[in-house]
Amino acid sequence: MTRPVELPQGTLEILILKAISLGPLHGYGILLRIQQISGERLEILQGSFYAAIYRLERRRWIEGKWGESENNRRARFYSLTAAGTRRLRAETAKWSDMAAVVASILAKRAEEI
Repeated sequence: MTRPVELPQGTLEILILKAISLGPLHGYGILLRIQQISGERLEILQGSFYAAIYRLERRRWIEGKWGESENNRRARFYSLTAAGTRRLRAETAKWSDMAAVVASILAKRAEEI
């Protein structure tokens, strides 16, 4: 069994944007999708999660509309806005660059410097 990975500060919002980019979901569905995609390795506290959802909505990167969930309950379904799509692209590029730089540094041996 693999250990849970601690989520670095500032990454929750991009993970929410990515999850929503795969299709509109209600809040708890977004949380489940992130956990599923991570192979159940990310533990996200609901308080932090819902605070991030509200921040993203205030910034107009996502929008919510009321609907009915799969278990016939009223739920707010979120989708990306055009601004949210742009933000996801920018953050994805930034994270990809940073991951490549860190991986390159960690792979270096003394004789390569």
